[in-house]
This record gives sequence, C-alpha cells and structure tokens, in this order.
Amino acid sequence: MTPRTPTTTDADRLPPVLPRVAAAAVAALPPRLHKRLDATIERLAGVPADRIDGGVSVYCGPEALVTLTPGPTGAVTDPEQARCSCLLAPRCLHRTAILVASPVADPAAHPDPASRTATSSTPGGTGAPTGRRGRSGRTGKSAGADGAPAGRSTAPTKAQRAAATALWRAAAAVLAAGAPAVGAVPQAELLRAAHSARLAGLPRAESATLRAVRGLRAHRERQAGHRLAELVDVLHDLLYVAGRLAAGDPDPTLVGVLRRTYQPDGTLEVYGVCREPVISTTGYAGVVTHLIAADGRQLSFNDVKPGGPDRARDCARAVTEMGAIAVNHAVLARGGLRITGTTVSPDGRLGAGKGVRATPLGGTDWSVGPLAELFARPLAEVVTAQLAADDPEDPGRAGTALVGCDLVVVGAVGDQVLARELAAGTEAGPPDRTPVPDGPVIRLVPVNPHPALAHVANLRRLASWPGLRIRVVGRLDPARPSTLHPLAVGPVPGAVTTLRLPPDWHGRADLGYDQLQGGHLPPRDPTAMAQPVLAAGVDAVAESPLWRVRRLVELAVSGGRRAVGEAARSEGAELAGPLRRAGFTTAATVATALAHESDRRGRDVFGRLADPDPDRYAWAWLAATAHLAATERTLIRSSWTDPPVG
Repeated sequence: MTPRTPTTTDADRLPPVLPRVAAAAVAALPPRLHKRLDATIERLAGVPADRIDGGVSVYCGPEALVTLTPGPTGAVTDPEQARCSCLLAPRCLHRTAILVASPVADPAAHPDPASRTATSSTPGGTGAPTGRRGRSGRTGKSAGADGAPAGRSTAPTKAQRAAATALWRAAAAVLAAGAPAVGAVPQAELLRAAHSARLAGLPRAESATLRAVRGLRAHRERQAGHRLAELVDVLHDLLYVAGRLAAGDPDPTLVGVLRRTYQPDGTLEVYGVCREPVISTTGYAGVVTHLIAADGRQLSFNDVKPGGPDRARDCARAVTEMGAIAVNHAVLARGGLRITGTTVSPDGRLGAGKGVRATPLGGTDWSVGPLAELFARPLAEVVTAQLAADDPEDPGRAGTALVGCDLVVVGAVGDQVLARELAAGTEAGPPDRTPVPDGPVIRLVPVNPHPALAHVANLRRLASWPGLRIRVVGRLDPARPSTLHPLAVGPVPGAVTTLRLPPDWHGRADLGYDQLQGGHLPPRDPTAMAQPVLAAGVDAVAESPLWRVRRLVELAVSGGRRAVGEAARSEGAELAGPLRRAGFTTAATVATALAHESDRRGRDVFGRLADPDPDRYAWAWLAATAHLAATERTLIRSSWTDPPVG
C-alpha cells in the first residue's frame, strides 16, 4: 500500500507540516502500530479535509476527528497544533497518519520556533525558495554554521559530523530498500535526520533530505510529472553531501547556505522579458516575471504562494505590491520599471519592501536595449559557456539562465517542436534567413505540460507551420541533448514568414499564458513552408551504451538492492562488454562494482545469510551515479556543437 495525500484540490488541501513534528509523531507511535501506519494513510486517502475556523479537520471514523490548526505562517509548526478526538491521542494512528500524509513544510519558509538555528526570513521575499541543485552541486554562496563567508575551509564540528552520519545511515537504508519499501517509518527517520541537520547548521544536507522525502512520496504515489531520474539526482546529492561531511571533509560548500538575505542595490532600471507560471511539487504556485537590468543582469519578480495549478493559471494578470505601487505582472513583462531603494537576493529576486519606490517605464521590444543582448551571440556559444560553467560554488545553476535565439520550425515529435537555429543575416541577404549549416536539430519541450497552462497547445500551434521563423526565449535542459524549454516566442525582426502578434503584445507571447491563434501565423504559402522533419536524429545519450548504467542506478532506487543483484545475475557479461567496446571503460568498471556489491551477502555469527551493511553498497551506487552524470553532461554539451547524425 502506498501513502497518498488525502486531499487533491485547493479547497481541501492539508496544511504543510514541519519535518520535526511529523517525525516526532511517528517516534511516539507504539512500535506495534508501525506496520499499520501505511495502510491507515492509504485508507484515509479519499477522505476530504473540511475547512474549520483556523484550520482543517479530517473525519477518520466515528470516534476520531483529526484537527490541524496551522500557525501564522500557514504550517503546522508545533505538535499541539495537531489533535485527535480518539482515546489514544496523541499517540494514535489517525493523528500520525494525517501528519505524515501532509505536505512537508520548508523550514526556511515556515520558521520552526523550536529550532536554535532557524534561518532568518528574507526581507521583501514573496514566495518559496526556487533555487536548483545539481547532482553534486551547491546552491548559492556557502556559509559556515556561524554565517562565515564562503571560501574559509573549516572542518565540520562534532555535532555536524554526527548529524551527517545519521543522514548517511538513513539515506543508505532507503537506497538499499528501494523506494517502494520506504513507507512512513523510514520517511520519518529521514525527516528526523533533516531536523538534526538543521540544528547542526547544515542547510544543504537538510534541503537535500526534504527533497528526497518529497521525491519518494511522489514516486510511491505515481504522481503525474514525477521522473525517476529526478529522484536519482536528489538521492545522489543527499548521499554525496552526507558522506563527505561524515568523513570530516572541510569543503565549506558542503555546508550550503545558512541565510539568504536581500541586499540593497540602489537604483535600477529593469525591462520585462516574459512571465512564467510556477507549479511546484511543494505546494506553491504563482507567477515569475523575468527581467533584464540595464547592466545586463537577469532578475525576477515573483508572486509565488501556497496554492495549486488554479492559482498559477489565475496569476496571468496578478497584481503584486512592490513598495508603494501595485505591479501588474502582465504589464511588467512587456514594460519596465525604474526602481529606487531596491533590494536583490543572491539568486536575482527583487524585493518588495516598504522602502522600495518604482516608476513604470513604457513598453519595450526584444530587439532594442538590454533585451537585444539575449540574441546577440550564437546559440552554440551561449550553451557551451553555460554547460561548461562548473562553478565550484554553484554548479547546479549551470544552464538555468535565460537564453535567446532565432529558430525555424522544421517539424514535431509528440509535444516537442523540432527547430534549427537561423544563421546571422546580412543586409544583402534574403529577409528569411536560412538555418545554420550542420547545426543541431533543437527540441522545444514544454516547461510544464499541465492542462491548466497553455504551453502544450501553443507548441502544437507552432509545430503546425514548418518553415515558420520564431524568436525564442527559454532555458536549457541540462539533462537532455539539444533541448530548450521555451518560455516566450516572438517574430524574427525583418523576416516575412514569422509570427504576427497584436500590437499590445509588444512582440512577444508568453507560452504559459497567451493563447496563439491561427491569425497570429502568416498565411500558408506552399513555397515558404518547409518539408516537415519527423525525427530529431540520434540522441547521443539514449543511443550510447550508457543506458545500461542509467538503468542500473535507477533500478537501485525503484527496486532496491535485491533488484539490482537479480538484474546483474541475469545479464552477466552483457553489462560491461558493450560499455568497454564503446570506450566507456570507467563506466564499465563502476557498473560492475555496483553489480557485484549488490549481490554480496554476509553471514551472522551462526553462519546464516544476512543482509550486509549498506555502506559499501551506497558508496558503489554513488560512484556509478557520479560518473554517469559527468559522462552524460559531456555528451549533452557535444550535442550542441557536433554535426547531427542520423
């Protein structure tokens, strides 16, 4: 039986619960009830949560009504805020099941009053943290537990090493068992270890643990949009950080960011690029407006709050307070602001504190001013620079900056649009520029395929016109060869076969919100339409023998240690042979080591077979996953520069 959140709509959503509260509820539950916990969560999955004054209530039976009354931050931060009417409360299945099934609260957004090292809130912040992490990446600039600046190598304290060791043991046990076997009790062990990491001043380890718990729940619930590869990445980051800290590694980037504060930035002129709807797996939704400052920096202004897909859709024309003025995101995305007294976070988010003053600027076009710099360099050059930016402080942000390019649509595969980059034009050349010779076939993949948003419908409209020239602003997908996630499109300056957008759109359509219509496309001219391409060529990652390593590391997460051992016994030499023949000798070595370790069994003092210690298996899996990530990254980087094959 798999635990599922007992609510599915915005109207009856359970409030988020701090990890400490959920872990304490499981710890207080009598051991004889642990085996019944997952079944109870499943039984309560279809029971809606009713709104009451100050919180929600869930009917769990004739004599059991669980009531959650979140605090001022909207999260359950104290055990007393969760009550059950049954006679066994608070050590009852009903209360524990509801707390475990509730979303995991982010302590940074919902400060824990019991935590001795609660992070300070960001002045002017408007939403949940949105920083991305890589497989072994860091987020932002690192600081020690005492807020020391990055770069000072200090060995982890005894408390930090103890917390990291607890995290390692919990994560290694999860890996050995496999996601389907990680029920409420193992999840609670992870949540308890995450709280210990927070108290020890290890924010990066804490964040990785919370993301791992959310990923495990999404996998067990088979949530739409969940990808096994993402859970592999999260578990890799957790084991990587915990293992190195437990061993006493003094690298300050392993600690992570203890506090992220907005810093004064004087007077700024910012120009809108586009809007992006946000639907997160942590229960937040809204809109982010991407901006370019006059000095070329990429910034953003957010309205992201607790909510679901409906909130993201309804934020198309949301109004958010910025100091003394109300900012309409639809207007800001096509205009600009002159801001005084502004504050900016390390990841480029604009603050909205009381001291901020802003004056609207007129509508701007992508082809003039700082916005034009997005399209000034060839795409291959921009992509290579982003993917090669192995910043030891923040490698996880490689590939997350906005990129701009001029493309020609050449076909479609499913919901993906196939395109080629246009070569630079000349004054004497034709108005409709031709594709770059030997350039890659670029896949345009929806940022979010949720039906409440317009991404998929708009890309299908573009795919219906092979030969159409479009100007695209989007982000790279660092996990897929030659793939972009487009956020907005517009007409190519000077082109004939291009989009024809309304004047009040100022030359851009936000793909998540604006609906492209047939009238926005040029008339169909058989001589101008290109012969559609129905295939994107060879996928350098999918077609390489590395898929064998990828399958093995993913099987370890989805099936556990025994599943890997059974697969290794059935394949035998077929695992390493193709890898070595293709030149991936190190991949063959680490895959073979993982296979051998998964099948290793120990014996107890009486000579009986026993499950071995999971440490060696976790290190073998970590080595295979790290090498796989580095090799795939190299292949993806080459997909943007090498001539297409097939």
